[in-house]
Amino acid sequence: MAFWCFSSIKIYANRPYPRFYVLETVARVPYFSYLSVLHLYETLGLWRKADWLKIHFAESWNELHHLLIMESLGGAEFWGDRLLAKTTALIYYWVIAALYVVSPRSAYHFMELVEEHAYASYDKFLQSEAEHLKTLPAPDVAIQYYQDGDLYMFDEFQTAHQAAERRPQVDTLYDVFVAIRDDEMEHVKTILACQQPEAQQALLSPHTPPALTTEDTPVVS
Repeated sequence: MAFWCFSSIKIYANRPYPRFYVLETVARVPYFSYLSVLHLYETLGLWRKADWLKIHFAESWNELHHLLIMESLGGAEFWGDRLLAKTTALIYYWVIAALYVVSPRSAYHFMELVEEHAYASYDKFLQSEAEHLKTLPAPDVAIQYYQDGDLYMFDEFQTAHQAAERRPQVDTLYDVFVAIRDDEMEHVKTILACQQPEAQQALLSPHTPPALTTEDTPVVS
């Protein structure tokens, strides 16, 4: 984490979109790791929890659209940025998958730190570039995800909210970065919820009525 903060400051000091492209490529990987391990547990008959599969897939879906937005802004044009992002993501996947097997709570805490860093990075960018961003239009991919598309998956990863509660405004590029920044804080809240002692039995997706849930065998952390 400290290495990423240091390298991003040095390499991407004046290149925010490539920096965010790399960040989003790497930041979504832990959700793939969680899903892989959860599917393994389900296959082995150790644990079955559809809500957690939905939540983590929705988180990866949200991060994918952050990535698509950065690509639409030209963040992936340089091959060196793509190589760095994908190489780091490949290594990161296996590290987090192994950590999730050994200690889910530790894997979630690490992701909490990553998402907090992402939130702080976007917030700092918004403060420094607000006036310029307000003059630029929102990319089509952002409008489709936040406004015009099916928002079921957008609601799913926000476990601190009721479904259909949060609807970002996306008129300008500034609005888009505000929405992305706020998404990162929603990830932090969800990851914090995953670390609670009762989470494996109590944490539900926003669309799941409590009366329809069943008790499952928890994963040993």
